[in-house]
Amino acid sequence: MLNKVPEVTIWFWVIKILCTTVGESFADWINMKLGVGLVNTAWIFTAVFVVVLAVQLRLKRYVPFPYWLTVVVVSVTGTLYTDILTDQLNVPLWISSAVFSVLLAVVFGVWWLRERTLSIHSVTTLPRESFYWLAVLVTFALGTATGDWTLELTGWSPGASVMLPLGLIAAITALWKFGANPVLSFWLAYILTRPLGANIGDWLASPKVAQPGEPTGLALGTFTTSLIFLSLILATVAYLTVTRSDVTETHEATHAAHVTGDPRKEHVALAGFGLLAVVTTGLLVWAHSQPHVGPAPETDNTSAVQMAPGVAVKKFPPAKVAALRTLASTSLKDARSGNAKGAHAAAQSLRDLWDADQASLQPLDQTGWTSIDAQMDKVLKTFGIDHSNPPMAPAQQEKELNALLTDMG
Repeated sequence: MLNKVPEVTIWFWVIKILCTTVGESFADWINMKLGVGLVNTAWIFTAVFVVVLAVQLRLKRYVPFPYWLTVVVVSVTGTLYTDILTDQLNVPLWISSAVFSVLLAVVFGVWWLRERTLSIHSVTTLPRESFYWLAVLVTFALGTATGDWTLELTGWSPGASVMLPLGLIAAITALWKFGANPVLSFWLAYILTRPLGANIGDWLASPKVAQPGEPTGLALGTFTTSLIFLSLILATVAYLTVTRSDVTETHEATHAAHVTGDPRKEHVALAGFGLLAVVTTGLLVWAHSQPHVGPAPETDNTSAVQMAPGVAVKKFPPAKVAALRTLASTSLKDARSGNAKGAHAAAQSLRDLWDADQASLQPLDQTGWTSIDAQMDKVLKTFGIDHSNPPMAPAQQEKELNALLTDMG
C-alpha cells in the first residue's frame, strides 16, 4: 500500500481542528437537542465508526474524503466515551485523564515493539494503520478528559480556554522547528487539537448570557456551528482531492527531503518539553487557586422558587409530564426495593429526558420550569449524577423523588 495518512501540512492541522470542532458540536446537537441521549448517541457513532473505518482500511492509498470522514466520526466517538465515564459512571476527570494517558502509552509501546516506528509517514501496512486509528481514538478521549479537567480546575470560559492549547501548540511548533523529535512533536500537538477545537465549538455555540458556571459564547447554537464547520471541511477536502497537495508521494516530489535529526538538539528540545509541562502545571495550579465558578454541575441557585403541587407543570404537555413521572416513579420504586443500580439508571434517564425537553418546555413557563429544575437537581445530587458527591442513602433519594413527584402533580 501507499501511505494511508496525509502529509502533515498546514492543511492537515486546519482540517483536523475543523473536524474536532464539528465533532463536539454535532454530538451535542444529537445528544441534547434531538433528545437521543448520551448512551444512545455513543452506540450510534460507534456503529458508524466501525463502518467508515472498514471502508478506510480497505483502501490501498490515502483518499481525502473517507480519511477525514473517519477522523470526524472518531472525534465524536472518543469524546462520547469520555463523557459516558464522566456523566454516566461518575468517574472523576483526573482519573479518566490518567487512564487514557496510560492506555495511549500502551498503544504506542506495542506499536513500537511490533513496527519499530511511530511515524505517520510509514503507515503502509494494515497493522500500522490499525495502530494509527487506535491511537487516534485514544488521543481524542484523552484530549476530551484533559480539556474538560482543565475547565473544571480553572473555571475559564471556552473563549479564554482556547488560549492554553493554542499557546502550547505554538510552543511545540517552535521546539519542532528548533529540532525536537518530529514524531513526539506531532502526537503532542495532535492531542492538543482536541481541547482547542472543542473550546472553539463551545465558544461559538454557547449563549451570550448564562447562569454562573455555564459557558458563554457567540450564541450560534450547536446546529449552526456544526453546519458552518461541516461546510468548511467539505470545501477543504474538495480542494485537497483536486490538488493532491497532501498526498505523501506528491509532497515528496515537490519538496526537499527531510534533514536528518540532530541528537543534541533533540535532547535540548526534550528538556524544553519538560519545562513546558512544568510551566503549564504551575499555570493550572495558580488558576485553580483563584476564585472562580467551575463548569460543574448545575447549582441550587433556583431552589428558592416554590410552587403548589401540580402548578409548575400545568402549562407543559401532559404526555411529556407523564413520561417524566414514569421515570421518577420507576426510580423511586427501585430505591425502595433496594435495587440501587436500577434506581440510578432510571434517575439518569430522567435527567436525560429533562435535559432533552428543556428547549420545548422552558419557553412555555419559565417559572414552572425553574421550579422543577431545582427539585430535579436535588434528586440528581442524591444519586451523585452531575455532582461530585457519592450516591446518598436510599432514604434521601426517596425523599427527593417524592418531592419531585409531588411538584409534578
